[in-house]
Amino acid sequence: MSESLLCLGIESSCDETSVAVVRDGREVLSNVIATQIDIHKKYGGVVPEIASRNHVENITYVVKEALEKANVTLDDIDVIGCTYGPGLVGALLVGLSTAKALAYAAKKPLVGVHHIEGHIAANYITHKDLEPPYLCLVVSGGHSHLVHVKDYTEFEILGRTRDDAVGEAFDKVARVIGLGYPGGPIIDKLAKEGEPTYHLPRTYFENLDFSFSGIKTAVLNLNNKEKGNINVNDLCASFEEAVTDVLTTNAIKALKELKLDKIAIAGGVSANSYLRNKFEKLGAENGFKVYYPELVLCTDNAAMIAAATYYNYKNGKISDWNLNAVPNLKIGD
Repeated sequence: MSESLLCLGIESSCDETSVAVVRDGREVLSNVIATQIDIHKKYGGVVPEIASRNHVENITYVVKEALEKANVTLDDIDVIGCTYGPGLVGALLVGLSTAKALAYAAKKPLVGVHHIEGHIAANYITHKDLEPPYLCLVVSGGHSHLVHVKDYTEFEILGRTRDDAVGEAFDKVARVIGLGYPGGPIIDKLAKEGEPTYHLPRTYFENLDFSFSGIKTAVLNLNNKEKGNINVNDLCASFEEAVTDVLTTNAIKALKELKLDKIAIAGGVSANSYLRNKFEKLGAENGFKVYYPELVLCTDNAAMIAAATYYNYKNGKISDWNLNAVPNLKIGD
């Protein structure tokens, strides 16, 4: 093993075909992302079969571009990593098959990476000083997890959603009030022009789990009741406030229970400006430091997978050729 490790990461769990080259888990040499947002927009969400077909069309070109932008060849790469779950099984298989083929042909070790571990590792790229232990709130279209990051490859799930993921709730609310897909960026933009004048429910449990189906249903009922008289900007602000209240309340409770003074936010919803500002304010008031990735690293990308690949490989994790896609993979498996 050389002193400096070059990891090539592949991410294809949903609708982004991405390949990246990262040095030592922190320095991004390239991070190429071929997005399918415009393709799926007319359907109001990701269509799995269409996503898989587009991954097949894109993956070879994206690998080539990532290597060229990093100014390296496949021979220069030390380790090849890829997302093997959770995600859409067809989409996962495209990235996994490509990673296996490259690793086999170039005689490089293969490392399967959990998608959520990738989101957590995105913070190591933006924040060179961040080291475990800390709390991480992973919030995306498919995930809402509170994770105790004990070490780079050791995680404990403290809380998770019991129904909709928070990003899923953003998309569904946006669709209900006619804002289009993806809903998160649109709601964030409109909320800045509104005030949280609508009362929406917050759901709390004795433990640190989340639930966002109630707030989604409340918006649907309100929209049906008002029949076009909704102030969309105010509704977006009210929705953001309610969701953020739940996320921050559980996060602060976990920080106090674990006696931690660092929290990282990760996943697509970590790009939300209201959520970031609220955490910054609460951090200043309660004495904890807040970390979040730069915007390009919030949504699905391969740089985060390459970063996680590095730490898994350093910890002795190497996958064999029987590695398969696991759409419902649990963190720690």
